[in-house]
Amino acid sequence: MEQNLNLYQIFYEVAGCRNFSVAAKKLYISQPAVSKSISKLEENLGTLLFHRSSRGVSLTSEGELLYKHVEQALSSLKSGEDILKAASSQNISLLSIGVSTTLCKYVLLPLLKTFIAENPNIKITISCQSTLDTISALQDGSIDIGLVGLPSKSNPEDSRRVTYLPLKTIEDVFVATDSYLSPFLNKYKGDLHEKEDFFRETSFIMLDKENISRKHADTYLLKHQLVLHNIIEVNNMDLSIEFAKAGLGIACVISNFVENDIKNGTLREVKLGHRVPKRQIGFAYLTKSPVTEAMNTLIQYYQTRT
Repeated sequence: MEQNLNLYQIFYEVAGCRNFSVAAKKLYISQPAVSKSISKLEENLGTLLFHRSSRGVSLTSEGELLYKHVEQALSSLKSGEDILKAASSQNISLLSIGVSTTLCKYVLLPLLKTFIAENPNIKITISCQSTLDTISALQDGSIDIGLVGLPSKSNPEDSRRVTYLPLKTIEDVFVATDSYLSPFLNKYKGDLHEKEDFFRETSFIMLDKENISRKHADTYLLKHQLVLHNIIEVNNMDLSIEFAKAGLGIACVISNFVENDIKNGTLREVKLGHRVPKRQIGFAYLTKSPVTEAMNTLIQYYQTRT
């Protein structure tokens, strides 16, 4: 927003009163100050907002359009103030969390019910989004804290802006159904990863390239010179797991999330010669922002239970 919020407040009052003098009294400022502010707003926006006459003012079509948006914006601000005042009077802390759908399902939700029960004074809102979107949301101030896959390497600038707190170690594995693997096991004797044709004939289910987990897997594949020729891209790990269960290919997933599927034989780990390096997930927040009591309570709760 390029204009001073005060100019919009003055515009809103003038539009409501249809009179500069009446608006000035409501705002406790002089009538010339109101006129000057409206002229400045019109000049900055490059359009006429009011028709002036001896009987007062009326909105132009451009003014009507702006008024609708300003009314909505000021109403939203008022609602925000009311929520904060109500929370303050009831000693309630607000906490907004950014997390991917996968981490929300497998890491955040299992403990969130008991956390909320034990901390009724903390009101939580959750935004499900990718790790990259979560970091962006932290930087623009739209969330307080994120639960993310920690980058294996971060540049110094990122390290200065975002603080990462490790929470849990995870490991990526490749899995598929026995029915999908059987033809390849019968055709290629020995270690499958040593057969170039195996990689040409199989399909690999991978997350999209902007995903942190995909980047980690791609680094592993490049290091060991493993080339995937047929890739099915999906946008979350739950889909990867379901696609693998449906026998559509070999999926790269987090082992913690398919433990039961491997134990009961629904899925089988596909060994590609080397283990994918372990990595960590954890909380992230802006380094320059203070850690609120609600954030600290959440962090400590999860650190002691995972």
